[in-house]
Amino acid sequence: MAPGRLTPPNLITFGRILACPIVCILIFLPSVTGRLFSFVFFLAAALSDLWDGYLARKHGMVTDLGKLLDPLADKLLLAATVIPIYVISHRPGAIGPLPWWGPLPLWVVLVLFGREIFITAFRAWAAGRGVVISAGKSGKRKALSQNLFIGGALLWYPLLMLASERGWQGGFWGFWQGLHGTWIGITLSVAILLTVYSMVDYLWSYRNLAGVKR
Repeated sequence: MAPGRLTPPNLITFGRILACPIVCILIFLPSVTGRLFSFVFFLAAALSDLWDGYLARKHGMVTDLGKLLDPLADKLLLAATVIPIYVISHRPGAIGPLPWWGPLPLWVVLVLFGREIFITAFRAWAAGRGVVISAGKSGKRKALSQNLFIGGALLWYPLLMLASERGWQGGFWGFWQGLHGTWIGITLSVAILLTVYSMVDYLWSYRNLAGVKR
């Protein structure tokens, strides 16, 4: 395992980082096309997270740089999507609020980002003791649940805009609206639970670090 070389998985991770501002800008565009593309770019970035990890493990290209970049990319993608979703969900009108949740509560945002800030500081503290903490299984499950919610929310807004523009009512649209709304509500609930659980899991897994000398 090389400590910091630019392997193909690391380059994919860099690409995910570069995609974050693009996704953020597209979300705020007040058009169906812009918001659909934000969903497409987000989907590509989220899938790249699975791809780079698979390549790194399969071909023995796991590096310390990758261990640091991968969670950083996850955090940037979270910020590039959840913050715009929070802002849009608080706008007046039928298209703003999220199903089940209404305007995204501030406490939810604080839980999601509070965990990331805390674990980032914990990783930095561990690195000072010569220990590189990579994304564990609980962290990956947390990221997956968050991405499932974010993807659902990003697709929700352009579909609502299309329904409003084209007068979709009842029938298949009514069924899809209920199904999609349930998806958003459940995935966000699961994401919150796994966010808290993953933080506790990291702390417990590395509880002996306090005794490690610098």
